[in-house]
Amino acid sequence: MIKKILSVEEIIKGCKNNDNSCKEMMYKSFYGYLMGIILRYVNNSYDGEELVNDCFIKIFKNIESFQPPKETTELSKTFKGWIAKIASRTAIDKLRTLKNQSYVDDLSEDEHPVSQVSIASDLHVQDILKLLNDLPDTHRLVFNLYEIEGFAHDEISKMMNIPESSSRVYLTRAKNKLRALYLKTLVSSYE
Repeated sequence: MIKKILSVEEIIKGCKNNDNSCKEMMYKSFYGYLMGIILRYVNNSYDGEELVNDCFIKIFKNIESFQPPKETTELSKTFKGWIAKIASRTAIDKLRTLKNQSYVDDLSEDEHPVSQVSIASDLHVQDILKLLNDLPDTHRLVFNLYEIEGFAHDEISKMMNIPESSSRVYLTRAKNKLRALYLKTLVSSYE
C-alpha cells in the first residue's frame, strides 16, 4: 500500500480530526526538529526522547488551539514556532521538577559585568551543542531561553521563578563559561 505524502496543512487538519495516520506523519516529520530543541536543554538522549514524546502528547492534545496564519505560505514556519515553544516549556518544566535549584539572588549585576561573546569560527553544530552541554543546567537553560529562543529576562524570571537580575547573572556566567570552554577547545585543537 502506497501512502500519500501530505502537506503540513493536511497533516494539521488530520490531527485536529484525530486521524492516527496524520498523527504518525506529524510525529515522523517533526521528531528530529523537536529533538534538536530539547537537546539544547537536556544532556542525554533518553531524557530527550521522553521529553519529545511529552511534547507530542501536548501538541496532539492542544492542536485545536493552534492558530494558522492568514498567509498559507507561512504555515510551516508558524507551526514550527508553536511546537518549538511547547518543546522549550516542556523541557523547562522537566528541569524545574528534577531538582531544587539554588539561585544567585544576592548577586548584583555589577559583580559580573556583561561581556560580548563572538563565536565565529569553524565550529560545527555538534561542537556548539557539546559546549552548551558542558554548562551547568541553570546556566544552559537561561542561555537557551535568552540567546536561542529569544525570551526577555522578565519572561525568563517568570518561567523559572527567579529574580530578573538572577537571569542576567546566569546569562553572563554562561557566556563567560562558554568563552572559556571555546578557548580551551581552540587550544586543544592546535596541540
